[in-house]
Amino acid sequence: MQVFTFLAAFLLSIRLKKILHPTPLYPKWRARINYAWFIWVIYLIAQTTKNEGVVGLIGAAVLLGCIMYLNSDPDLSTFKFYITAHYPLIAITFIDSLVYLIDESFYESWQVYFVCATLFAFGWIFARWASSQKQRKELEMATRRNAVLDQLVAERTAELTKQKEELQETIKLLQATQAQLIQQEKLASLGELTAGIAHEIQNPLNFVNNFSEVSVELIDEMQEELAKGDTEEAGFIADDLKQNLQKIIHHGKRADSIVKGMLQHSRAGGDSKEPTDINKLADEYMRLSYHGLRAKDKSFNAELVTNLDENLPLAKVVAQDVGRVLLNLFTNAFYATHQKKLADPSYRPVVELTTMQQGSNIIITVKDNGTGIPDAIKDKIMQPFFTTKPTGEGTGLGLSLSYDIIVNAHGGKIDINSAEGQGAEFKISLPV
Repeated sequence: MQVFTFLAAFLLSIRLKKILHPTPLYPKWRARINYAWFIWVIYLIAQTTKNEGVVGLIGAAVLLGCIMYLNSDPDLSTFKFYITAHYPLIAITFIDSLVYLIDESFYESWQVYFVCATLFAFGWIFARWASSQKQRKELEMATRRNAVLDQLVAERTAELTKQKEELQETIKLLQATQAQLIQQEKLASLGELTAGIAHEIQNPLNFVNNFSEVSVELIDEMQEELAKGDTEEAGFIADDLKQNLQKIIHHGKRADSIVKGMLQHSRAGGDSKEPTDINKLADEYMRLSYHGLRAKDKSFNAELVTNLDENLPLAKVVAQDVGRVLLNLFTNAFYATHQKKLADPSYRPVVELTTMQQGSNIIITVKDNGTGIPDAIKDKIMQPFFTTKPTGEGTGLGLSLSYDIIVNAHGGKIDINSAEGQGAEFKISLPV
């Protein structure tokens, strides 16, 4: 029966050598396996002696020591399920040898059962080995699959990294392009003002020129009266001359305010918030926008209705930015009424400006009776680059910038109330 102990130990040595041979652990274990073979050869020779019980106990003890040593070594931790399969054979060999030494006659009567148990234990080792072989093959296949997957992952990671870098470059380019487009939109709004400014500035300049010419004539008359000695008449002429000069100063300041407003509007932005007269700002941009459209189409006329709250407090805003918003809303309102006028000559365009205070907010309402906004696009009109105007007439950035200025920069809000064909109403709320 002790031959099974030898076979188990011998096969264990061979299998360990086969397992460890292709690994870096083989040089470390080669000498140990060779020593083990030497020991088991001596054990095989010892089995030729008559004392089978003692030899069996020694073989079982030696095999137990080898198994415990192998089981405790971390190098072979992955093979524990096979190594520990030898314990049943060792236990049966111990029992077999002890019974043989204690009562040989009893052993002989039960020898068949001991043989069956030994064969079962040996078969258990073989079954575990077969299972380990299958698992090892599956592990090798999994390792190869993992290697292929690792390679694919590395290739995909490199591809994604490249795409990420390309996307980052694209984002930088888009951000730069967006900044350029926003600046162009601001410059475009300045261009929209040009015609209106030219019309508005022409009136005070005409007054300045006319009163200057009249004043020159009055000076000539005053000199003539002084030459005659009529100081009383000269005094009357001097009073007229003073009134003319006051009117010249008034219209000169009006022209100056228009120029300053234009320069302020043309700034790149980023200025600090300052107390601003919203009534004056809104009324100014309403008229400038109106005259800008009339410069393009002399036949266009619209009724401008203003309902301005005289007690409106100053609002702390960036005037040129809020001016851009108002200009955009007025331009859109006049554009909508103009389009409706082209389709219906009997239609009468009306654009209304209303200001009021509600609690701690200033409300600016721009209302028109133009073409209106369809319900299908109400949620889109604040999106960048969305426009209903024909190509070349709009960038789609006006309302998007307006939303950014009012909501993000000033903490306000923009509400839209419109019905298609009946006009639109934009209500701006700004904190005082």
